[in-house]
Amino acid sequence: MTKTAKPNPEKILPAFDLEAFWMSERDSHLAVAEKTFETLKEDFALMIDACARSLSAGGKILFFGNGGSAADAQHLATELTVRFVKNRAPLPALALTTDTSSLTAIGNDYGFDHLFSRQVDALGQAGDIAIGISTSGNSPNVLNGLRAARSKNIITVGLAGRNGGKMPEFCDILLTVPAEETARIQEMHITLGHMLCGALENKLGLV
Repeated sequence: MTKTAKPNPEKILPAFDLEAFWMSERDSHLAVAEKTFETLKEDFALMIDACARSLSAGGKILFFGNGGSAADAQHLATELTVRFVKNRAPLPALALTTDTSSLTAIGNDYGFDHLFSRQVDALGQAGDIAIGISTSGNSPNVLNGLRAARSKNIITVGLAGRNGGKMPEFCDILLTVPAEETARIQEMHITLGHMLCGALENKLGLV
């Protein structure tokens, strides 16, 4: 029978300069944040206008992505359907990342690349907004979801990073975070997402 090794509290850990790490992460984050705010204002305004027009006309917002981007999708959908700042009427939004029965059935029967396109076909309607989130801009299932949205006259919005990958081909509006590191891109995605929620509450007169 194999014995499980017990932690040794006297074990010497590798040297780690916490102060240097702390300052490096701060500087990296602030640099990307500054570039994002310098370059994406116009694209952000286009996203806000499109989403506000859709919601005002009875449309909804569909969010989708993988991994950390999946978490962002359900986070932002919840901010809209519940509240962001103050009590208000709910705003219709769905994360296509939360129904485990749908996700596993689609993945099993049609393949992982169709996780979002199948749901967009089922749930999306002309005039809705589809927001695909991908740090690389190359996730096949996100691109397929955007392609399916386009075929249904759904306005497509992308949140990407690096050079945008293949997303420009599938997006009516694209916000590409000017960074290479996944963590920095994701930090800006949730920042832009929170700003989306706050801007919609104000633009729609809900605050």
